[in-house]
Amino acid sequence: MIPQSRRSFLASLTGLSAVGFLGAFNQLAAAERGKVKITGIRTMILKGPRTYTLIRIDTDAGVHGFAEAYGSPGLGVREAIEGVKGLFIGRDPLQIDRLYTQFNYSDGSAHAQQRAMSGIEMALWDLAGKLLNVPAHSLLGGKFRDKVRLYDHASPKNYLDKVACRDWAQAVKANPNGITAHKFEGPRTTAKDDPGGFDAANRVLTKYELRQIRQGWENCREALGWEHDLMVHCHWQYDTRTSIELAHAVESIKPLWLEDPMPVPYTDGWKRLVASSPVPICTGENWMRRSDALPFVVNSAVDILHLDLRNSGGFLESKRCADLADLYSLPMANHNTGSIVYSMAAVTWGSTVRDYLGLETVFFEGGWMDDVIVHDKPLCRGGFVDVPNGPGLGITLNPDVVKAHLAPGEEWWG
Repeated sequence: MIPQSRRSFLASLTGLSAVGFLGAFNQLAAAERGKVKITGIRTMILKGPRTYTLIRIDTDAGVHGFAEAYGSPGLGVREAIEGVKGLFIGRDPLQIDRLYTQFNYSDGSAHAQQRAMSGIEMALWDLAGKLLNVPAHSLLGGKFRDKVRLYDHASPKNYLDKVACRDWAQAVKANPNGITAHKFEGPRTTAKDDPGGFDAANRVLTKYELRQIRQGWENCREALGWEHDLMVHCHWQYDTRTSIELAHAVESIKPLWLEDPMPVPYTDGWKRLVASSPVPICTGENWMRRSDALPFVVNSAVDILHLDLRNSGGFLESKRCADLADLYSLPMANHNTGSIVYSMAAVTWGSTVRDYLGLETVFFEGGWMDDVIVHDKPLCRGGFVDVPNGPGLGITLNPDVVKAHLAPGEEWWG
């Protein structure tokens, strides 16, 4: 295990580029390389509002690392992990860049493979931190912050009803976790309300719908005040012109961002949207590698990069994406519909990014999911989560809670 003097050296490495911090990491890990081998990779699935695929990497040193991959068995993630794990057995876990980069996505199932590789990569950083006895954020160049802001999905039952909006605002402000940023999508009208209304195949909003959207968001802002942030959530469903009109419709509430209004792939429509929008445009949760981010960044077609580390390659590939964004003075945020395990991994990663706005969450409200990891105080206080400082990801699973929420047929991996 790494001595205290070298831990102090690594902890001092703050704000380095991907190349810089990898050089420091490689120097630090050099004496430990070749001493430990990967002996196995296992999965275990939790069941909650979704299913959550946890990954554990075992070694012949008796030290293991764990993280979370995106999706459930139905999405092929467990099967993809089973399919690639043989490539890692017997390999040095401290060769993280080599183990990730050398992988060839060529069998036609790249989506599940990328999610499998992203989860494995994050587990490798947890393992490396434990082998070297330092936090993963130190291995990633150091922290810019000691706590990370969260945003949630709290939304009113009916944002066209001012009473409902006031009730919602009171509940939001009274939430013990103190979260002050909220993302949700306003409902579209039906044909009953508007003859040109909701059509699932139609990427255009009617003028009636745009007026309703503007009024609904203004009701929310009036009820909530300006001490909280609002984000306008979409699901890639609009065309370019409608996205521009939507951005103008919500301008008055000054949203932190307008998220994913258009289909995922890059087109010049994204560049046109950003140039025309009076509010920041955010996208990126479905990007698989930094090559997906590249055209958005270099063409000024995004204002905020919104990665999901379980899609985008884990820590290192996403850090390289953040470095690219930094060259263009673009901030980062993280998409997150995962369990508390991925959430805390993203907290660690977010602490190492210079311009970082916040992490999405559907938890951190004191329920059973918070108790999946061991903690002695509320995880979220004042809308922020403290960055763990223990080795690796700095978190430990609570066996009793995990066992109580395993998916049918699953076994605790011990």
